[in-house]
Amino acid sequence: MSATTLTTHASHPAEAATNSAVLRHAQVKGLNIAYREAGDRKNPTFVLLHGFPSSSFMYRNLLPLLAERFHVIAPDYVGFGDSAAPQPGDFEYSFDHLAEHVEALLQQLGLDRYYLYMQDYGGPIGLRLATAKPQAVLGLVIQNANSYVEGISRLTSEAFMALWQSKDERGVSQLLAPATVQYQYAAGSRKPADLDPRTWTHDTALLSRPGSAQAQMALFRDYQNNLAKYPQWQAYLREQQPKTLVVWGDGDPLFTPAGADAYGRDLPDLAIHHLDTGHFALEEDAALIADLILTYFS
Repeated sequence: MSATTLTTHASHPAEAATNSAVLRHAQVKGLNIAYREAGDRKNPTFVLLHGFPSSSFMYRNLLPLLAERFHVIAPDYVGFGDSAAPQPGDFEYSFDHLAEHVEALLQQLGLDRYYLYMQDYGGPIGLRLATAKPQAVLGLVIQNANSYVEGISRLTSEAFMALWQSKDERGVSQLLAPATVQYQYAAGSRKPADLDPRTWTHDTALLSRPGSAQAQMALFRDYQNNLAKYPQWQAYLREQQPKTLVVWGDGDPLFTPAGADAYGRDLPDLAIHHLDTGHFALEEDAALIADLILTYFS
């Protein structure tokens, strides 16, 4: 059976919240970890894993919509959002280490079965969780998160290859600039002027904290280890066949639509929805994506 691929257009804003999210904190492996929580704990859990340079704030519109049927958790990684941000000399900023802290938080909260929503950095973090404990995963939502080299744009590849091969930080350092942060939200958007400016001002403020640039640069250097794990993640998908929904903002300048379609090689029964928006698709299409999730995982 071939994957179902749909091109979806939407113009409606996120619907009014009916299940408010609460920002909570937990001490995990000696560090304060913040997370947003909504919904009834008696329901199946959705874990929302955010991207760069955002935080659980990116899920503010989706959380109450999913909470109508699910218990929803959206953690901030170490160094992101309202979680602790230790100096790089005091904490190893790597994807392995971030994933360890997310896993420890889930264990501490008693969550041993869950769906994963993965965007951008959420992909390498979520797939580390999934490959370590495949029995824990009820299903996947993949939104602009790569597991195949086809999805990496030329712009992204050139900047990161310069860092990895020549230790040239100039290209990737632009990702930390306020103008580039805003660009990541606006590029590919249907109506950039209507976007909530709190997104990039929030991200920029967090990136300006002492030590944040060095922490993010350490993650940029470590990202090459994610590419090295692509075969392992693809094998997990191929062997475990988790029920998977792909929603992809096709105007993303960092991760191309080919990255969405590539999942069909290993997941013949997945559903793919190409959205007329950008990298942060939830900014315009939270209600649409919520509807797709609630229908697909009904």
